[in-house]
Amino acid sequence: MIKKYKSFEEARQDQWEMNPDQAYYRRAFEFLEFMRELTQVKIPPGVYKFKTIEEAQAHRATWKRRQVIDGVYKHEDE
Repeated sequence: MIKKYKSFEEARQDQWEMNPDQAYYRRAFEFLEFMRELTQVKIPPGVYKFKTIEEAQAHRATWKRRQVIDGVYKHEDE
């Protein structure tokens, strides 16, 4: 839902829900569930040790590449 405001004061007043009802909590829960599904990053279990920072960075790059291929992680130019 997109809302347009005529002033910053009007937007500021609409920023917080002071008397939430069941519908509010349902919408909040649905939003959080939606965001969880969008941002499911699979972190491999375990502790990884690297001898050099370059080795660690190569491992991270491989992991990020795999996430991009799986469509879970958005590519960032570094």
